[in-house]
Amino acid sequence: MKKWIAALALAGVTALAGCGQNDQAGQTAGTNAAGGVPNPLRVATEGAYPPYNMVDASGDLVGFEIDMMKDVCKRMGTECQFVAQAWDGMIPALQAGRFDAIVAGMSITDERAQAVDFSAGYTTTPAYLVSANANPLQQEDFGVEKVDLTEITPEEQAAIDKLRAALKGKVMGVQTATIHANFAEQYLGDVVTLRRYDTQENLALDMQTGRIEVGLADAVTWNAFLQRPEGKDFSFFGPGFDGGLFGRGQGIAIAKNRPDLLAALNKALAEMKADGSMKNLSVQWFGFDTAMP
Repeated sequence: MKKWIAALALAGVTALAGCGQNDQAGQTAGTNAAGGVPNPLRVATEGAYPPYNMVDASGDLVGFEIDMMKDVCKRMGTECQFVAQAWDGMIPALQAGRFDAIVAGMSITDERAQAVDFSAGYTTTPAYLVSANANPLQQEDFGVEKVDLTEITPEEQAAIDKLRAALKGKVMGVQTATIHANFAEQYLGDVVTLRRYDTQENLALDMQTGRIEVGLADAVTWNAFLQRPEGKDFSFFGPGFDGGLFGRGQGIAIAKNRPDLLAALNKALAEMKADGSMKNLSVQWFGFDTAMP
């Protein structure tokens, strides 16, 4: 069994007490004594991308990124004010000043960096394909465990070619406006029928009903589905993918030209990595360490 998949199969996702949603996104934030850091810091997250961020039975936002940002805000001496925001409107809303930061499993890519500034990366996991256990795709051997799109080797290209042949004519689901959708369009768009979903949860629902045969998403997010009873008949298949258009890990996005806020966020993240807090949260929520150095 692949190393990543073996680790994910052992991972347990435990819901922790979270911070409630706050709909006061339009308020004008003040600044704390450090200068340039809003107080409260208005943080947008999707609330539909477990275990990074999600809404629990009480309607509260919980997840790895919620706990991470509570720690970040504490280190910056400011209060976190979480705002649930639909994924595909996040960057425009940030640019319009509706909130100060996006923390939503957002990968750091060159394309996005033209519109926003990113903190240092805080976590990274590869993308994986999932299908029903009974699907013949589960029996395919693609020759490699992972493909790094930064510089594709001949063996990795052979795996991509074999994947394209295996997926020809299939219906694949991706979440809209994501790096996974970009990958599917660029590498598989001419051989599969793509269906785009507003949330990862809706994508998973359509897999269960058989409307799509294959889904592509972050490995950790898939694991949250596979660990639940409704995911018991589905599994990873094929190689994982990272590098290239998948970016440089997940980061906190802020509007351009806010150097004081960016410096404060990077300082807090560096402290969390140095004292083991980031690793501890990763293990707590994902079951293994995904923290970036």
